Parts: sequence; C-alpha cells; structure tokens
Amino acid sequence: MPDELGEREKEVLRAVVQEYITTGGPVGSQQLTRRGEFEVSSATMRNVLADLEALGFLEKPHTSAGRVPTDRGYRFYVDTLVKLRDPAPRDRELIHAGLVHESNLDDILSEASRVLHSLTRHAGVVLTPRPDAARFQRIEFLRLREDRVLAILVGQNGQVHNKALTVDFPVTSDELVKASNYLSELLHQVPLEEARERIRAEMDQDQALYNALTAKALKLGAAATDLQTSERVLIEGTGSFLEQPEFADVERIRALFRALDEKHKLLHLLDRVQRTKEMHVFIGAESEFSAAGDVTVIASPYGTAEAVLGTVGVIGPTRMDYRRVIPLVNFTAQVLSSVLEKA
Repeated sequence: MPDELGEREKEVLRAVVQEYITTGGPVGSQQLTRRGEFEVSSATMRNVLADLEALGFLEKPHTSAGRVPTDRGYRFYVDTLVKLRDPAPRDRELIHAGLVHESNLDDILSEASRVLHSLTRHAGVVLTPRPDAARFQRIEFLRLREDRVLAILVGQNGQVHNKALTVDFPVTSDELVKASNYLSELLHQVPLEEARERIRAEMDQDQALYNALTAKALKLGAAATDLQTSERVLIEGTGSFLEQPEFADVERIRALFRALDEKHKLLHLLDRVQRTKEMHVFIGAESEFSAAGDVTVIASPYGTAEAVLGTVGVIGPTRMDYRRVIPLVNFTAQVLSSVLEKA
C-alpha cells in the first residue's frame, strides 16, 4: 500500500485526516491550501484529492465538495503517517495518581477505565483478568451459618474472590482455620486453574493416606476454586458517543449501545489483544461494531512479568485524535502493569 502514494499524496492525506479530526467537517482543496504547508494551487490540490479518493483513502459525503477519510484512509494514517505525541506531564500525573492511589484490584481497574474516559472523552474500557488466571496466595473460610461457609480466595495480583459454599458435612470453626492453613500451603503460588487440578489429584489418592480433617479441607477447596472463568468488561463513559455528531442518528447510536451492552463482540476483540500481547487499533469495520459504523477501538495489554492479565483501552469515533489517544492508552497500560507488579 505505501508504494501507491507519493510523498505529496501522503502529506495531503495526513493533512486531511488531521483537519477532519479537528473540525469534524469535510475538507476541501482551498481549506488545505490555506494551511500554508503546501506550495501548490487549488487545482493541483483538487487533483491530489481526487487521486486519493480513487484509491479509496477518501470519500465525498453526500453532495459535499469536501472529502473525509475512509476506514482505509484512517488505517494508512495510523500505520504510516501519524506522529504520536508523548502524554503531557499533567496527563501522566493524573494516570499515576489515580492508579497508584487505589489498593484493591477491582478499584484499580475501574479507575483505569475512568481516567482514560476523563482524559480522552471517549469510553474507557478494561478487560479484567480471568479468575483462574490469578496465582493463588491464600484462602480463608468464614462460617455464615451451620451449613453455609464463605470462601475468600486471594490472588497474588490482589484479586479477591468470594464464594458462598453449602457444606453437607459437619465442620467446626477450628477445622475451618486448619483447612485454610492446609490449603494455603498446598496451593501457594499455583494458578487457580491448576489449583483445582492439584486438589482433584489429592482427592484421587487412596483415602487412607489422609485423615478426616484433610478430607474436609479438600472438599472445601474443590468447591471454593470452582470459579466462573469468563472475563469481565468494565466500560466507563459510553455517554460520550452522544456528544459526537457522527452518532446523531438514533438508529446508529442504538446499534452501538446494543453492541456495547451485549459485550460479546467487545470481549472477543479485547481477548485478541491479550492473546497477541501487543497494542491494537481496530478501525471501523475492523472493530466488529460495523452495524454502528465509524467506531475505533484502541487497546493495549497489561499484566506482570509472568503473564498478561487483561486489556485496557478506549472506544470512540473513528474521528479521534490518534496522536494523543494512542500514547495515553499505552502509558495507562504501562502504569497499570507497574502497579500490579508491585501489588
């Protein structure tokens, strides 16, 4: 694709994208020549714009004399032409302050989506870690009533999972403490997914090898570690779409909100970012929100040195300031990873 465009065409495409992002209106030849960076006539500029339209990088909306970028134009701009800006010192301070201030993992992740929405005015989104991806740190049992016990699982990354268990065998408070100590030692630093396998392996051994207390502890552990494995998606600021002229159409905004509410397409998209372990920019139809149109998803993975845990990013109109938003998403992912590494 780069070979299709000469340097003049690339610079004109860059100017059209940036002008459209700034103004929100179709960009014409006179508008570009007035910018002062092109020493060409309006007629020459019209020819360049016509060539870019013929190649599929620009299009004319309705009967307008000006042009706007297509998804292909944005794609080329992001991949080849965009000159990214480092986050401003004030933005860095806000991201640091928000994420470092929180101590609970759920609060940290919620703050990540909130601060990205606040800084970009687009919807902030976070794919939270799967419960079974966490490494086991300890487990505690709290009696609720005679046949009900609350299991509290704590992961090394700060995740806390509470699960109410119904027990069909007698167990005392002292036995719950001993079961907690036994399981915490047995499963220390084991991923929760493997923790279930380790407990099953222990239970499959000859029952003569362990006593009644161990049997109760293993039953409690098996029930406690049987967690839902699907990720959760946190979204902050979906109302920001209502501020964009691209979504003034009622049917378009309904389609977008329906896709966001169902979340399965977004979950699939963010999971791709997590699996590839690198930032992605999904533009237009690439974002799989094509029914709504004009949507971009920018997302970056976060995690610790041992594993990628989830994804953080923004969802907004394709007409967004990529120069600023891409570095903000990337920096937020870096700070989030640093905070989790120290947790």
